[in-house]
Amino acid sequence: MSSKEEITLIGAGLVGSLMSIYLGQRGYQVNVYEKLPDIRKTTIPAGRSINLALANRGIRALEQVGIIDKVNELLIPMKGRMLHDVNGELTLQPYGRKPEEVIYSVSRAGLVSLLRDEAESTGNVTFCFEQGLTDIDPDNKTFSIKHTQTNNIQTLDYDILLGADGAGSQTRQVLEKLGVDGFSSELLEHSYKELTIPAGTADAPFQIEKEALHIWPRGGYMLIALPNLDGSFTVTLFMPNEGPVSFEAFKSKEEVEAFFKEQFSDVLELIPSLAQDYFNNPTGILGTVRSKNWSYKDILLFGDASHAIVPFHGQGMNCGFEDCSELHRLLNQYSDDWSPVMQAFADARKDNANAIADMALENYIEMRDSVRDPKFQLKKQIAFKLEELYPTTFIPRYSMVMFHHMPYAEAYRRGKVQNDILNQLTENSDSIEHIDWDQARQLVEQNLEPFSKEFLH
Repeated sequence: MSSKEEITLIGAGLVGSLMSIYLGQRGYQVNVYEKLPDIRKTTIPAGRSINLALANRGIRALEQVGIIDKVNELLIPMKGRMLHDVNGELTLQPYGRKPEEVIYSVSRAGLVSLLRDEAESTGNVTFCFEQGLTDIDPDNKTFSIKHTQTNNIQTLDYDILLGADGAGSQTRQVLEKLGVDGFSSELLEHSYKELTIPAGTADAPFQIEKEALHIWPRGGYMLIALPNLDGSFTVTLFMPNEGPVSFEAFKSKEEVEAFFKEQFSDVLELIPSLAQDYFNNPTGILGTVRSKNWSYKDILLFGDASHAIVPFHGQGMNCGFEDCSELHRLLNQYSDDWSPVMQAFADARKDNANAIADMALENYIEMRDSVRDPKFQLKKQIAFKLEELYPTTFIPRYSMVMFHHMPYAEAYRRGKVQNDILNQLTENSDSIEHIDWDQARQLVEQNLEPFSKEFLH
């Protein structure tokens, strides 16, 4: 297939916009259809994730399209988790052993606006906003788009149709109606609500530590906060839908404020509009989308459209950006012949998507509960020491996911082996001084093979 043929891309979010840059740079004419208004001209809706965590997988994709220098201006480094206990005591848990092992808070609106500007600057990408997909006819290679304001419907031709329209993907829903099976959506019994710690004074805009992801872990629920460039923090409350402590349980301003005073007293005084924001901002659902079939004829799903995950590993955007990078690699490998590319892409990404979905679910328990456990903290210390001693063989699972490029499925597999090693080493020890390092060496050598260099950052 000639690279001059047109690509129809459904969804102009982060992943769709980045993919349009790759394709525009390859010489494709790309038409992107997005049901929402252009965020460059309208404000982001309340309750939608205002900032996100960018890590190495996402950074590599941004480097490949040559825009990382511009993205850097939007980033705030986060060196670790700042834990807030019920009494307001603080503990910083570094993400990695090395100074460069940090993740970055980035504005969703700022990043997606930059990606769209860069896509348009290729001269090959056209965005069509407030245009929602309604139907696809794969046999005649046509699709129908409805304008969200006028309700005008157009039916247009496509050569290749890419669905990057998020967890609620209309592209995926149309494929289901056409009889394509193997899709599942699993809702978590917890939801989320966004709040804001406003910026402080001109002299001290950040009212809490700037370079950290703040967590208030409380077992069955938690609060987190990520920094914004203006000094504010986006705060997210994750809580069960039902039960004594739940979104269902709190009905009044007094109940919400009493709950925060009891559990999050140090943040209560930082959110003057707490009750108002709590009741005004929507409650967002959390879920996992899995797909057995990512492609059908000349239609391909990727990003959240085929593998949405819960946000507790900070990998939703990074995984989607890695999709774009992998699709780009396969287009190179197959000389832009989309037929083998689509199947190869699904084969390369499916197991990895399922692995990061599982790890994200596990990380929710870690963030809201396990981080408080002394045994968890001991294992983290030991893991960092083992990485120092055996850097080509033992890397903590979190670091494998966030700071390296090995497939998610491999990180998940090795993580289980490494966790068994840590369990054995800490079975009769409650301090790193009591660890048997000869036993540690034997366990590492017996159970782990050295990493392939291509996977290391």
